[in-house]
Amino acid sequence: MTHSADRPLAGILWMLVTGANFVAVTAIVKHVGSGLPAAEAAFLRYLLGLVFLIPMLGPMLRAGLSRQSLWLFGARGVVHTLGVLLWFYAMTQIPLAEVTAMNYLSPVYVTLGAALFLGETLAARRILAVVAALVGALVILRPGFREVSPGHIAMLGTAMLFGASYLIAKLMSGRASAAVVVGMLSVTVTIGLAPFAAAVWVTPTLAQLGWMFLVAFFATAGHFTMTLAFAAAPVTVTQPVTFLQLVWAVALGALVFGESVDAWVVLGGVIILGSVSFITWREAVLKRRAITPSHIATKI
Repeated sequence: MTHSADRPLAGILWMLVTGANFVAVTAIVKHVGSGLPAAEAAFLRYLLGLVFLIPMLGPMLRAGLSRQSLWLFGARGVVHTLGVLLWFYAMTQIPLAEVTAMNYLSPVYVTLGAALFLGETLAARRILAVVAALVGALVILRPGFREVSPGHIAMLGTAMLFGASYLIAKLMSGRASAAVVVGMLSVTVTIGLAPFAAAVWVTPTLAQLGWMFLVAFFATAGHFTMTLAFAAAPVTVTQPVTFLQLVWAVALGALVFGESVDAWVVLGGVIILGSVSFITWREAVLKRRAITPSHIATKI
């Protein structure tokens, strides 16, 4: 079998496709806009996306999950549900580029959470990278120089909640297959979003249902192609390519939605992504140096 490090070009190409898929998700949600309440749009995206779970039903039914695992999957469903609600709300409030740039904060919160809750070492270099990422967020928000809107606050919450979700997924990766981890997320988030959607429900048009199905399709495709990218090349190769998502988001916002290009947002996004890329590189270096991996490391 070809080792992942042997196909960096394939990894980069798959990550380019991944970026295009995720930008398509944000563009469609932006296009639908306030035509549907954020909670309902989020619910429809996950409900319609359940069709893509059909291949995962077998592994999910055979998983034989313990009570603790079910509790952890439930907890992940709760935090991810809240993160999705805030993300869909932010998409109706602030430009595409700002949503994309602030979403880069999630891996930073994962790094902090892994040190606080999973016992991973937070070395001085990683602390500096985290600080740099937070500076990048301040560059985007510029509190005191412009109004920090509810959409910005929502994206800060989104990044934190998604970070918590990824930490639980990291913990569960050693207890269940990838199909079960992904499938349980989709099921629990669909259930979690249902009451929020019911509270603000308006009858969607066929066109809106079609758009939400496309969101589900591109989101699922994005996770699939991202998995292919990680299988083809190290994360240190594929991570910097995610910056192009910000480039595409800026271009789409300007050309399709008439949003102005904010150089501060781009600069802040570059700072955040640079810090994330550095954290990713350091983790890869440490893994190569490790002779006996820790208990947690063997679960990644």
